Amino acid sequence: MKRILLTIVLLVGLSAYSFTEKDSLSSFTFQRLAMLEDFDCDACGCSASGGSMGFSSMLNNNFVGVRYFKQSYTSRDGIFNNSPWIDENFNTVQAWARIPITQKIQISALVPYHFHERELTSGTESIAGLGDITVMGLYSVYETKKDSTLFTHKINLGAGVKMPTGKFAEANNLGSINQSFQLGTGSWDYLLVSEYVIKKNNLGLNTMLNYVFKTENSKNYQYGDQFNYASTLFYLFNLEAFQLVPQLGLAGEVYQTNKQHGLDLPDTAGDILFGKFGIEVGRDKFSLGINAMLPINQNLSSGKMEANYRWGINLNYTL
Repeated sequence: MKRILLTIVLLVGLSAYSFTEKDSLSSFTFQRLAMLEDFDCDACGCSASGGSMGFSSMLNNNFVGVRYFKQSYTSRDGIFNNSPWIDENFNTVQAWARIPITQKIQISALVPYHFHERELTSGTESIAGLGDITVMGLYSVYETKKDSTLFTHKINLGAGVKMPTGKFAEANNLGSINQSFQLGTGSWDYLLVSEYVIKKNNLGLNTMLNYVFKTENSKNYQYGDQFNYASTLFYLFNLEAFQLVPQLGLAGEVYQTNKQHGLDLPDTAGDILFGKFGIEVGRDKFSLGINAMLPINQNLSSGKMEANYRWGINLNYTL
């Protein structure tokens, strides 16, 4: 708990999408919603709508797009300490959008399609299909109005819902340490999100916090609540033909214990801290982003599961 509180203090609270046209740095609007940099990761990509990969772009203020991201894990094939280690790969192709409703309100939508596989001692197991769709609203509660100030600030607050459109199969969890080898959680889950960005000229720091409240599904299984945080340092190179934005930061996720029939399940809680880096390139109305995350410190499922890496690529069109 002390580590979580310290992290909250260090990350300065709320996170926000970046800059508006008032900044007059580029034809694009800087933005970063680092959730999900999770946002919705469920410890191992089950119904992941981004995990800590985020659900927005540094360059596009309002956009529609598509992205692919991969999460690699190693976990025990069984519940015993001497159970063999196996490789698990979670793949997601996702349609995503961020659409303005008013000057201060935006709606974000995420529609994932998953194709996961794991190498069991008995052979390869694969699942594929539609994941859980997420819809979220964001409200701009504060924005610096004057370009002449030394620093500019923006704060967004929002809430959302994740719908149980992805299939949850009880059989996938039997005898498995990784309880997230699923297409969906099977439950209605609810999110509180926050964004904060501070910028001086072309240099900025984006920080985010969000919390996911998980509910019990029809199979009497309930994934533990999830807390996500991230902070990303970035710089805009506004070149003659295109814009270039390298990024470097930290992201973390904390998972509460899963429950079944109201009882706590052992080895289902955990936490992880990632280092992350990436780059986005924009030209005209299009932008291309690539990012990766590597674990710095982790304790997943009492050490019986380990994250190896995450990476993603996205292509967006500015509205």
